[in-house]
Amino acid sequence: MNDQARSMRVAAVQMVSGLALSDNLEQAARGIENAVSGGASLVALPEYFCFMGRRDTDKLPLAETAGNGPVQAFLADQARRHGIWLVGGTLPLRSPDADRVYNTCLVYDPLGRICARYDKIHLFSFQRGQESYDESRAIRPGDEAPRVFDTPFGRTALGICYDLRFPEFFRAQGDVRLMVLPAAFTWTTGSVHWEVLLRARAIENQCYVLASAQGGAHANGRRTWGHSMLIDPWGEILDCLPEGPGVAAGTLDADRLEAVRESLPALRHRVL
Repeated sequence: MNDQARSMRVAAVQMVSGLALSDNLEQAARGIENAVSGGASLVALPEYFCFMGRRDTDKLPLAETAGNGPVQAFLADQARRHGIWLVGGTLPLRSPDADRVYNTCLVYDPLGRICARYDKIHLFSFQRGQESYDESRAIRPGDEAPRVFDTPFGRTALGICYDLRFPEFFRAQGDVRLMVLPAAFTWTTGSVHWEVLLRARAIENQCYVLASAQGGAHANGRRTWGHSMLIDPWGEILDCLPEGPGVAAGTLDADRLEAVRESLPALRHRVL
């Protein structure tokens, strides 16, 4: 890495997305602007940033064809306008199934070009009393390996929400310096598992973890946990936003990452 890559300012935009696409895009634009005004050169939006409907199937009419559509145009414009790396949360892209979409994360470079795509492969389901979720009703799982992309700071891994519970998913992405996870964790599961799982992924992979979340009470009656955060390779939380729209931000420090890996060379000690 050159000297300019020894540090990098990053930010996770937290949102409370609703039923109107235009309102959600406006909320996202404000969050991105706030992140950039704080010096961020990489910004991540949360899962379902553009829409959270009343029913699972409400997202189907909004599905876009890869490379064309208002949400993709918005993301490309924001990345280009601000000159940032933009991890575009997730949006619905058309799949071969007429009644299911891909839940897709697109990453844009500072020129507004797509540099990575990941279709979520682990689909969340949960049932406890009256609280019930099953993403497979309207989402088709991706069928490709996890994607990594390169930023000035180094190799960066992508995951989406429920992927967080599968450590082998992230380990399969190899030696990375940053993991970015857009999410919409429920209040029920997030209140117990969110922080400990994020810190575990940072500790075991000795890398930074940036998690951008939905956080609050939504118009569809759902409540999400929030707590967007940045975690360092030692597992320390550098910034966290508990609830509501806003930004969690911090600086990636190559010296810190390398010191952690040198003092505790766990990655070199792996046997299996």
